[in-house]
Amino acid sequence: MEFRVVLLGPPGAGKGTHARILSERYSLSHLSTGDLLRSHIRSGTPLGKRAKSFVDNGKLVPDELVIEMVKDKLQSGSISSSKGFILDGFPRTSDQAHALEKMLNQVKRPINLVLEFNTTEPMIIERLSGRRACTNCSANYHVRNIPPKQDGICDRCGSALIQRPDDQPATVRERLKIYRASTQPIVDFYKERGVFHTVNGDLEVTPLQKELEQYFSKS
Repeated sequence: MEFRVVLLGPPGAGKGTHARILSERYSLSHLSTGDLLRSHIRSGTPLGKRAKSFVDNGKLVPDELVIEMVKDKLQSGSISSSKGFILDGFPRTSDQAHALEKMLNQVKRPINLVLEFNTTEPMIIERLSGRRACTNCSANYHVRNIPPKQDGICDRCGSALIQRPDDQPATVRERLKIYRASTQPIVDFYKERGVFHTVNGDLEVTPLQKELEQYFSKS
């Protein structure tokens, strides 16, 4: 069976970490919209140049631009020919969810599993305060949970690791308010389609992977 998965959850819930593990285990393509956006900006693509003007001015990248990036990626050979995919960080709004459904229905590959990581605020702040990101390849680490082999250095490419400004506690709390307000319509959207489930996002990586596996075995 082809897995077509959406992972929902607030920043720091562990979606990226678990998406990478699951994609390797089940030979799925992992599509992170955050990584995709940064890649377009770094590469200076036409989409990236349009997105950069919003990012540089501290504004949210418009839905239509994010959707265009995702559509371009989903239609690429690596994903269209894969055993399935995991969307990490998309959709983030109701409009994105409707646009994604329309896009996937056209190619007869609708989402068949949505998992929301139910994670408490104290746990999220603890996780994000220790998170580090590669300045070059965007790989993510954590000083306690997923430390690099060499402190401050990316295992993949050897570049420096940094703490992103939006991982500061005050910023995290504001991001959580935005997440809760924007995500409820998406939750309702997928509940109506009978593909929505919640998992305990406070769990550490190994026990949460065991919980996630049961949904993949049912799909």
